[in-house]
Amino acid sequence: MKRPEILAPAGSLESLIAALRTGADAVYLGGKKFSARNNADNFSIDELSEGVKLCHRYGAKIYLAVNTIISDNETKDFCSYIKSIAEMGIDGYIVQDLGAAEIIKNAVPDAVLHASTQMSVHTVAGVRLLHEFGFSRVVPARELSAGTLEKICLEDIEVEVFVHGALCMSVSGQCYISAIMGSRSANRGCCGQACRLPFSASGKNNCSALSLKDLSLLESIDKLKKIGVDSLKIEGRMKRPEYISASVNELKKSLEGEAPDMQLLRGIFSRSGFTDGYFYDNRENMFGIREKDDVIAAKSIIPKIHELYRNERAVHKVNFFVRMKKDNPLSITALCDDISVCVQGDYPEKSLNSSTDFQTIQKQLSKLGNTVFEFNGLDADIDEGLFISAKKINEMRRNITEKLTSLITEKNTPEYTITTDYTPKKPDIKFSKKSYNTLPLRTFCHNTEQAVEAVKYSEYVIVPMDIINDELLKIIPKEKLIISPPRFIVNENNTIMHLEKLKKSGFEHLLCHTLDTAAIGKNLGFRLHGNFSLNIFNSFSAEFLHKIGFEDCIFSIEATLEQIRNVKTNIPSGAVIYGRIPMMLTRNCPIKNEVGCKNCTGHLTDRTLRKLPVSCSRDFIEILNSDILYMSDRLNEFSGISFGIVMLYDENTEQTRNALNGIKPAGNITRGLYYRGVSEKI
Repeated sequence: MKRPEILAPAGSLESLIAALRTGADAVYLGGKKFSARNNADNFSIDELSEGVKLCHRYGAKIYLAVNTIISDNETKDFCSYIKSIAEMGIDGYIVQDLGAAEIIKNAVPDAVLHASTQMSVHTVAGVRLLHEFGFSRVVPARELSAGTLEKICLEDIEVEVFVHGALCMSVSGQCYISAIMGSRSANRGCCGQACRLPFSASGKNNCSALSLKDLSLLESIDKLKKIGVDSLKIEGRMKRPEYISASVNELKKSLEGEAPDMQLLRGIFSRSGFTDGYFYDNRENMFGIREKDDVIAAKSIIPKIHELYRNERAVHKVNFFVRMKKDNPLSITALCDDISVCVQGDYPEKSLNSSTDFQTIQKQLSKLGNTVFEFNGLDADIDEGLFISAKKINEMRRNITEKLTSLITEKNTPEYTITTDYTPKKPDIKFSKKSYNTLPLRTFCHNTEQAVEAVKYSEYVIVPMDIINDELLKIIPKEKLIISPPRFIVNENNTIMHLEKLKKSGFEHLLCHTLDTAAIGKNLGFRLHGNFSLNIFNSFSAEFLHKIGFEDCIFSIEATLEQIRNVKTNIPSGAVIYGRIPMMLTRNCPIKNEVGCKNCTGHLTDRTLRKLPVSCSRDFIEILNSDILYMSDRLNEFSGISFGIVMLYDENTEQTRNALNGIKPAGNITRGLYYRGVSEKI
């Protein structure tokens, strides 16, 4: 059974050192830009270079998170950044944006790509598609059960799993609550953690209905090893070095068959303890907050943790051979794995008192403390009656360790092919951009009543696959329907069988929420339409969908009108012009947790007393915006958009008709992010 990699976070050089010295096999970190944790300290270019050298000195891997979605005006800067990091010898790039991945592959053809958990991939089909696209590793959604992970681990791709740290309420990559409420986009690296604010299903004050306990699978490491997971990932690029060190140490103990000290880990940081609910497919008792007792406990524990990473960790065993012969300079050869270093010193003198013997030389050469080396033995050919000072031997030992360090670092630093003349260029498009006073419409419907009314005004009606029935098909022809599979697929085989049956009965169009549904739809021969949840934010990601066979896509709901206007792509794209934006996709129901399903209120109340509707299905929940996005009166401001999207929730027939005719809805409206956009930095 293979030993999985211990993968630690690093938000600063101090955290990186703590991780390496405690026992991490690899670290992941972010630079000052293009990282999904902009509010961590993060690494400057010089610090990244130092970090690469430190990791490779230990024989550890280092992965760079460039896991934000990027805008068109950032692509050239992004490309230059990727090339400069490749020159340092980074071991892999963690990527969310499909367009960013394309830029990396063009700039550094042999770059190693890891699919970020923000891609929301959660099925075998999705993982296979990522491998087809050239990704060597996938970080699946954190909401997966052990059974699903086991199937994914059978695929020909490395699998990295989060095992300890903070747990988002939302499926990663599918959270827009921080962007909608405060213009701070998680997908752009500026999450404001709005989910940790007060929300309640029953109107209680100070109820954190969207805050989950921290995740910990450290007591299930044996099961993860048996499943075949390649990398065990600790969350925490914004955590202090003591947290990183303690987490790495307890994970290392778990891998060695010892019981991890969960009390220590809870003391250093947790939210009402830990949960392993998703892994064991048990979503009960998963909610928690940071409590006063947690904070007090951390203060007493933190000083003790320093001892774990005070000194360098010996990771390389060194064997020495010494030749000390009359009338010859002292020669010391060191062998570390397949690396050999030989240094020569002064000529030994004739001893006047005590000679330099085997034990004396061994004593000096074994003084490898506070280096990455461990003394592993000495062979010697020594003439009697010779003397050389301990100081000279020590100088030679230091010279050897410096040379070994340099050679080991060089050996562990990959070299890449860098396409020096490549810069990202937008594609030539075959149609001219237009502005419209009216747009062809596509309508998301929740029920048959809405669909029957919507088809009168829409070129396509998008319906959940579970509501397709004979009554619907009597009124709406199949060619006018786009099937919407579940946004989160729990039973992949059942979903495939259901869609296969629909395809055989004459349905042609499939809405793709993630690469999972794209892969399934592609395999079954559907015509593919991309949803906003693919987070298409630039020309390159849009064009990538076009290249792999999508007919069209809905552009990101986090883009401004100006950003949409700047996009150049040959794939027709749409924009949401009406509806309650789904701000969060989650596998947990906050209402069920607080008041139970029997007492369901159908909404959450935030601290400003706004009511956020909660759309419930068996396997996932969508939390919607309290205000309705309304842009039907400003269609002339859209340029380059081929169709408009109307998203219905609980609208009746009359309200559906009004929405599709562009009539302003009653109640509060919002213009979304089309004008204000999202923050570039916190």
